[in-house]
Amino acid sequence: QVQLVESGGGLVQAGGSLRLSCAASGLTFSNYAMGWFRQAPGKGREFVATINRWGGTTYYADSVKGRFTISRDNAKKTVYLQMNSLKPEDTAVYYCAARLPAVSTTNDYNYWGQGTQVTVSS
Repeated sequence: QVQLVESGGGLVQAGGSLRLSCAASGLTFSNYAMGWFRQAPGKGREFVATINRWGGTTYYADSVKGRFTISRDNAKKTVYLQMNSLKPEDTAVYYCAARLPAVSTTNDYNYWGQGTQVTVSS
């Protein structure tokens, strides 16, 4: 059974930082591209960042480029999202997702986590 478990969310002031983690189990992690998406209240799920199987290729939404960094540790079967210079508009539930075999900026991922709440206060 595939499981993706996010952690690291919380409440932070604008300008602060958070690091999200997503631990995977039940799949050959190094075969999968990984992505982060988010969903704010009353809005649809939107792409945030993605990373390929080996970590050598990344893509970001324009809204987070230069502030967020996606990375992965295949030995630990974990993907990370370092979020700096957070803004109130970054408030959302953040989801990690796994996709075979390549990166994608759309929602066509094979597996999804349950999400972790990030709240940025002004």
